[in-house]
Amino acid sequence: MRKLAVIGLGHVGATVAYTLVTKGLVDELVLIDKNEDKVIAEQYDLLDMLARIDTSTKIKIQDYASLKDADVIITTFGNIRALSDGGNRFGEFDHNVAQVKEVGQKIKESGFNGVIVNVTNPCDVIATLLVRYTGLPHNQVVGTGTFLDTARMQRAVGQALGEDPKNVTGYVLGEHGESQFTAWSTVRVKDHPMAEVAAEKQLDLPDLDNQARRGGWLVFHGKKFTSYAIATCAVKLAQAVLADAHLACPASVFVEKYGCYVGYPAVIGANGVEAVNHVPLTKEEEDKLTSSANFIAEKVASVK
Repeated sequence: MRKLAVIGLGHVGATVAYTLVTKGLVDELVLIDKNEDKVIAEQYDLLDMLARIDTSTKIKIQDYASLKDADVIITTFGNIRALSDGGNRFGEFDHNVAQVKEVGQKIKESGFNGVIVNVTNPCDVIATLLVRYTGLPHNQVVGTGTFLDTARMQRAVGQALGEDPKNVTGYVLGEHGESQFTAWSTVRVKDHPMAEVAAEKQLDLPDLDNQARRGGWLVFHGKKFTSYAIATCAVKLAQAVLADAHLACPASVFVEKYGCYVGYPAVIGANGVEAVNHVPLTKEEEDKLTSSANFIAEKVASVK
């Protein structure tokens, strides 16, 4: 039986739950949120559509004890009102640092021994703290991290070239935040090195990198939240765990060298992070990654 839980039923958590149920990806779904009315509303909105879809999902609410035999928990709690247009994801820092301790301890008390997929921002810091408070090993906690930012880079490059974003490969690395960067040495378009494509098409790589970095704020400016793309990333990682897919992708994972979680290539499967997939980078890219990871580590160290 495929059992998954979502903790935090805001825009992202609700979209994750809707996706899981409509696609029939889980047999049992547990929904948890501090707002009791919101959880009940989401539960019944999902239950009311079961008679009209081709699959069935058992939906439970507000039951941490039932997490004991869950395969995956997706953490999406947060305070979107703490963010402002064009700001940074650390607007939610104080609120979510307080919440992660409470959530982490309750997950630990439940006896959960599956994989946590963290979405809550600042993603890399919260993923690091989830390990601290749940007691789970690093491989069993993964953050969406730059999985989303890489998709935004693929979209930006695809738009610039009139290409399907799926034909663009490569990585955005570092913090899921302002210090992230596109590792252009890893990017290819239909297997052609990005450096060659950029020279031929006269592309402005710094501008494309900025489009990836600022993509979330473009959406936030109009909607006052983001939901579809990040929910899709979370579900994709959860599916990789459920199917033991050994999905090679960028994600927020623990990198021993830096002592914290940071966006980096990894392999995701039934055990969570099956491997950290070390890839060659240029000296400039290595320096950017070190700087970004050090920023994350400093934020983690500030949490006593």
